[in-house]
Amino acid sequence: MTKRVEAKYKTDRRFGQNLWGRPKSPVNKRSYGPGQHGQRRKGKTSDFGLQLIAKQKLRMYYGNITEKQFRRTYEEAARRKGNTAENLVGLLESRLDAVVYRAKFAPTVFAARQFVNHGHVRVNGRRVNIASFRCKPGDVIEVREKSRNMGLVLEALQSGERDFAEYLEVDPKAMTAKFTRQPLLSEVPYAVVMEPNLVVEYYAS
Repeated sequence: MTKRVEAKYKTDRRFGQNLWGRPKSPVNKRSYGPGQHGQRRKGKTSDFGLQLIAKQKLRMYYGNITEKQFRRTYEEAARRKGNTAENLVGLLESRLDAVVYRAKFAPTVFAARQFVNHGHVRVNGRRVNIASFRCKPGDVIEVREKSRNMGLVLEALQSGERDFAEYLEVDPKAMTAKFTRQPLLSEVPYAVVMEPNLVVEYYAS
C-alpha cells in the first residue's frame, strides 16, 4: 500500500485549497501554508512551478499515488487517441479506489484504498484487492456482503458531503455501483479546479 507521507490537512494548507472539500479542513480558516514560514508573502510562480503544483495536486488527490504509477498513467493517456489531459483524468477515475470513493462506499480516497486492499470489494463477483485495478465500462463494483455493516461504509453512504458521480449507477441499498463510462474532465466532481493540461505540459517538457 502506498505510504501517505503527509497528513491530508497539511497538504490542504500547503496548496492553500480544500483539496477534497472536507468541512473540517483547516484551510477553511487558515488559507496560508503550515509551519512558521507559512504566512510569508510568496513571489510569482514560474510556468514550471505551476505545472509542478498541478501535477502534485492531481497525484495527491488520488491518495498520493506514487510518482511511478502516476507517470505510467500519463504515458497510457498519451498513447490513447484524443485529448491527453481528458484521457489522464478518465484513467485516474477508473481506478478501483477512485470508483469506491465516488460510489460513497468510503469517506475518503485514502480510506477507499485501504478498504480495497483489505478485500472488502468485489468486481463482477470476484474479490479484487488491488486499488489501482482499472475498471472498464460495464463493470459492477460491490461491497462484499460481510462488510456491508461496517460503520465506515454506512457513514459514508449517509454523508451529505458529496453526491454520486454521474458516470456511476449506484444502488446504495444493495451497495453496488456500475461504472458506465470514463468521464470527461467537466463531469468529475473535484472540490477545487484541476488543471491536467498543465500536467501534460510538465511531462512533455
